[in-house]
Amino acid sequence: MTTTEKWPGRVALMVGHCAGMVDLVALPVWVGALISFYGFDPQQAGGLVSLFLIGAVAASLYFAPRFNRLNRRLVAALGFGGAALAFGMASLQTGFAAMAICHAAAGLAVGSALSVTHGTIGRAANPHRMFAMVGLALGIFAIGFMGATPNLVAALGGAVLFKVFAGVMAVAAIVSALLFPLPDHEQGTEFDIAHPRLSGAVWAGMIGVGLMGVNQAMVFSFFERIGADRGYGVETIAIILVAVGFVNLIAPPLAVFLERRIGAQRVVMTGPAVQAVLALVITTVVAFPAYAGAGSVFVFVMIFTHTFAFGLLSRLDPSGRALAATPAMLMIGAAVGPILGGTLVKFSGYPAIGVAVVICASLAIVSFSRARLQPVDAVTP
Repeated sequence: MTTTEKWPGRVALMVGHCAGMVDLVALPVWVGALISFYGFDPQQAGGLVSLFLIGAVAASLYFAPRFNRLNRRLVAALGFGGAALAFGMASLQTGFAAMAICHAAAGLAVGSALSVTHGTIGRAANPHRMFAMVGLALGIFAIGFMGATPNLVAALGGAVLFKVFAGVMAVAAIVSALLFPLPDHEQGTEFDIAHPRLSGAVWAGMIGVGLMGVNQAMVFSFFERIGADRGYGVETIAIILVAVGFVNLIAPPLAVFLERRIGAQRVVMTGPAVQAVLALVITTVVAFPAYAGAGSVFVFVMIFTHTFAFGLLSRLDPSGRALAATPAMLMIGAAVGPILGGTLVKFSGYPAIGVAVVICASLAIVSFSRARLQPVDAVTP
């Protein structure tokens, strides 16, 4: 039993998850602001967000194997604190090179903090339920963020977005320094000794999550731009993004309710297919009801499926190291998504994103098909 099972620790994990996963919530506003207010083209805007995500991936890949030997509270507090400084500096920049440095630095800082956050969630008594709890917190955060930030950016300019990011990271740093859960006893390297290498099933599950992250980022990064280019107003798109937040609130409790009613394998095999259908609707169907309806539930599919994938990986790798690499899983895909999506849009238009999502979804299904718990052989007396 760790302080993960006590409410102060849970609150710290919720806040850390919300701050660390801000890209999942903010991608449309983020890319839109970089294009509208800074004058970057879709490829450049996607590239800046990708730099943030690449930084997060690099940090996660470094910290995940060392998870059981880290001072997790210190790493979380310093990571979110560093991200607050980096985003604060970004709010003062206008040139691409300076913005690139700030985005990369923020990503490195966020990735380190989020890695220990997700690894700690993976060591909870019930990782599936704990991940659902932090997912619910992210949904509530998304409603507030999407309800206020797009209008603030429209009224005050793109710099305010990075000031909001800095404020979110500063709050997470303070909460982590005070409340981040620590083990009741030292969890040293015994898990690394007992589980020296991750199995092929674990790697397959991680690849599947990463591919879903590519799809999530490719579509959601340009969701706002797709609507704007079709003539939908700022207020209309903002209402849809708020609706996304409300719909996302359903995913975590539903995942908890269905935890023992639907097999995780079935969920992770179905999720990418549903994701692909919704992406095709968003990118190819010009009717507003189709755009709004598919967009409202697109993130829901990722949150719901990833909750089951998180629980599955926690059983495949009890050490917590694979789950400490969750930022790498999600963000290596998300890092590819914006710049890949921007390149496809620049040269082939929005429907090309839908085609790319179908390809990635097919590969994700193949990967998840290999992420299975091995049956335990009967013991012969």
